[in-house]
Amino acid sequence: MISVLLVDDHPVVREGLRGMLEAEPDLTVVGEAGSGDEAVAVNLARAPDVVLMDLRMPGLDGVGATRRILADTPDRRVVVLTTYETDADILRAVEAGAAGYLLKDASRAELAGAIRAAARGETVLAPSVAGKLVARVRNPAPPPLSARETEVLRLVARGHTNAEIGRALHIGEATVKTHLLRVFGKLGVSDRTAAVTTAMARGLLT
Repeated sequence: MISVLLVDDHPVVREGLRGMLEAEPDLTVVGEAGSGDEAVAVNLARAPDVVLMDLRMPGLDGVGATRRILADTPDRRVVVLTTYETDADILRAVEAGAAGYLLKDASRAELAGAIRAAARGETVLAPSVAGKLVARVRNPAPPPLSARETEVLRLVARGHTNAEIGRALHIGEATVKTHLLRVFGKLGVSDRTAAVTTAMARGLLT
């Protein structure tokens, strides 16, 4: 039997997952947790083979709970089960040590198969998640803007000239130009307007 700990802050979701998994002859749910902190405690108390972990929870989230669980019990297998598949969420979960990342639209067969694979030591990823990870590896994220570069770009977005930006930040106009050239390089653009629109599209400016 493969023992599973269910972690989700919605009781209805946990109840549905329990029903799905316990219909499988080789899976048994040995515990439930409604928060990240509770998951850490129940993991130690029940010692499941696999932890099925929600990502977004109040307090300690799924990524934080995954780190804590794997620090306490390095052999534990944590599989994230979430509705979110943004690049940032996926990377945070994988970097925390999650053995898998599934979406909540998975079928019972897919979910059960993923738990079995994780228990065997395999990595399990939803196809869309695997695609995002491959794309991220092939096209790594550009280096982040520094605090000063962000300040300069924010003033550009407000319509200030280089001279005005220099006076506002107490730096020379040549230094402003240098910061802007670095911003252009990091964002892959060639002018001020494109830099602002690209930065806003990426959430670097509000």
